[in-house]
Amino acid sequence: MPQLSYVVLWSRVFVVTLLVEAVLAIPLLRREASVVRRAGGVLAAQLLTHPGVWFVLPALGLTRLAYLTIAEAWAIAAEMALYRLVFAELSWSRAFGISALANGASLAAGMLAR
Repeated sequence: MPQLSYVVLWSRVFVVTLLVEAVLAIPLLRREASVVRRAGGVLAAQLLTHPGVWFVLPALGLTRLAYLTIAEAWAIAAEMALYRLVFAELSWSRAFGISALANGASLAAGMLAR
């Protein structure tokens, strides 16, 4: 697959992932900040994790199961830390729950789309 095609595919999947996770995370963060700040936090979380999942991890030559396990663990942990950093009043357990729920939903959406 030519590089440009892979980047175009990534950008489409990125937008879908962002929308799925935003639909869940923005309302769940309602006590933490304004809607604009929550949306910015969700966007920042996706920009932190999604490129690595698409461009770095595949280069490691992992099995599908290993890839999914590492990708999801990375996304949940990194997004949890970012949410906790951006929203100082957010507890670690809520940050984990929001990140895990949002990432689980986007993973399910991706699997259904496949």
